Amino acid sequence: MVKINGEHVNAAGQSVSQYLASTACNPIRIVIELNGEILPREKYDTTVLADGDQLEIISFMGGG
Repeated sequence: MVKINGEHVNAAGQSVSQYLASTACNPIRIVIELNGEILPREKYDTTVLADGDQLEIISFMGGG
């Protein structure tokens, strides 16, 4: 299991890109933190999630 934004999700074995494709997240408007480190966008396709990983998806929001 992978802990994503505080919830345990069965996403081990998927790349970050594969996981994002299964969600409503727009990869252009987010930042991914994997195990406490910012994951560069160019590594989303090649980074495979493993049991015990902690992923935080941070969305940018506009306001005024």
